[in-house]
Amino acid sequence: MNDAETTQNSAEQPLEDRVNNRSQRPTSDAFKAFMASNWAPAAQVTPVRDAVADHAAARRRAISDKFPGVRLVIPAGPLKVRSNDTDYRFRPHSAFAHLTGLGLDHEPDAVLILEPVEEGTGDDGGNHRAALYFRPLAGRDTEQFYADARSGEFWIGARPTLAEFEARLGLPTAHIDELEVAITKNVGAPEIGGISIRLVRKVDENIDALVDTARYNTAKDPENLDLAELDALDELLSEALSELRLLKDEWEIEQMKTAVAATVEGFSDVVRALPRALTHERGERVVEGAFFARAREEGNELGYDTIAASGNNATVLHWTRNNGKVNAGELLLLDAGVEAESLYTADITRTLPANGTFSDVQRKVYEAVLDAADAGFAAAQPGAKFRDIHAAATKVLAERLAEWGLLPVSVEEAISPEGQQHRRWMPHGTSHHLGLDVHDCAQAKRELYLDGILTEGMVFTIEPGLYFKNEDLAIPAEYRGIGVRIEDDILMTADGPVNLSAALPRKAADVEAWMAGIYEDAE
Repeated sequence: MNDAETTQNSAEQPLEDRVNNRSQRPTSDAFKAFMASNWAPAAQVTPVRDAVADHAAARRRAISDKFPGVRLVIPAGPLKVRSNDTDYRFRPHSAFAHLTGLGLDHEPDAVLILEPVEEGTGDDGGNHRAALYFRPLAGRDTEQFYADARSGEFWIGARPTLAEFEARLGLPTAHIDELEVAITKNVGAPEIGGISIRLVRKVDENIDALVDTARYNTAKDPENLDLAELDALDELLSEALSELRLLKDEWEIEQMKTAVAATVEGFSDVVRALPRALTHERGERVVEGAFFARAREEGNELGYDTIAASGNNATVLHWTRNNGKVNAGELLLLDAGVEAESLYTADITRTLPANGTFSDVQRKVYEAVLDAADAGFAAAQPGAKFRDIHAAATKVLAERLAEWGLLPVSVEEAISPEGQQHRRWMPHGTSHHLGLDVHDCAQAKRELYLDGILTEGMVFTIEPGLYFKNEDLAIPAEYRGIGVRIEDDILMTADGPVNLSAALPRKAADVEAWMAGIYEDAE
């Protein structure tokens, strides 16, 4: 072959194939035959049923009751490319994890389908039969075993078999090759026995396309609505799945406690790392790295990107760049959470004096925020509204700002809907639900979230703050560059709120003593 022919053939090679140009894997029949031989048989031990299995079944039944006669499609989601041919660590969509009980990273592309059946004949006497569709482990006699870098056991380790998942979850399983038929069969008008579909959209583009194609091919869904209206009905499924998570079951509460306990240890790790952080050009990265190590050691991942913000960076609400210095005399705002292997996450914030001791003005601001947090906690009683927590906390902040001469109007005018001047220094909400997502239940209706009644089984944060930026000319210079937030994870019980993160010191003097104790142990 001459140079011109080589150039032409190279140009004709599809772009998606060129990523393999660096590969030197043999392709001979002899190699393939040898690779397929002399492997020990896979273990045949049937796993025990997961502790979450019955809880997940109850969740599926609750959703089944809301959508009789409708096929429900809940994807886990695909792998996502980080760079060229490397992927981010996989995390399934939270609705999928909630209804199956599956966490970790071994079910990309999986889909849960709840198939409608005659009322009372489904799972646990419900309206649906559930099935999990996924790609099981390829046999060692297949090329996928050693040739597929995304799913081959040689590359990523073993994957559960269909039988293993079925035993663990008490959930029927099927090969993903059967998925297309399972999603698209019998979609059509009711007079011809058609079935309506509801889909959790924008999780997996391929599944969105399958459902859309089925709807286009049948022209109309059973409700005889146009496709835009069908998309709106899909949103009702996402809404219902989000609202289902407003109340945590016993298993979920234990997972939250596990995540919180690991997070508390991570905060101690950060204090141990502070002496090094104070000497490093990017001390915030030292802080971030110390917490991340704990998250990976004891959990699955971070529940969200760590905020390790020192000095004026602490006044940036979502400072995740974490490339600044940590200076003695400044405050370090650490907002971080460990995500357990079940995917439930903690979300805790503490504001620490970098050198172990608060200055007078730092202590004044800190104690105002702590008073606000305590007021929010006191307001968080069964039967109160979720929004009452915010109102109680921000009223305290308005009072302190007025005492310091920073508020340009009276407290009454500031906390009125027409005022809100105090929110210049506390612009975010005081609470959010917490669980599989750090901002859990985000698709729930307003009347069940902000206007919802605090009920046993809810888990949420209380996190007031004050943020005085260096650039803020509306305040005296002594306050500038101080950002304080205190955040705890709260479980609502029949008897009132319980602070799951109370093991981390909250009072200024206790924070100082805790830090000093860690430093002494390190010496």
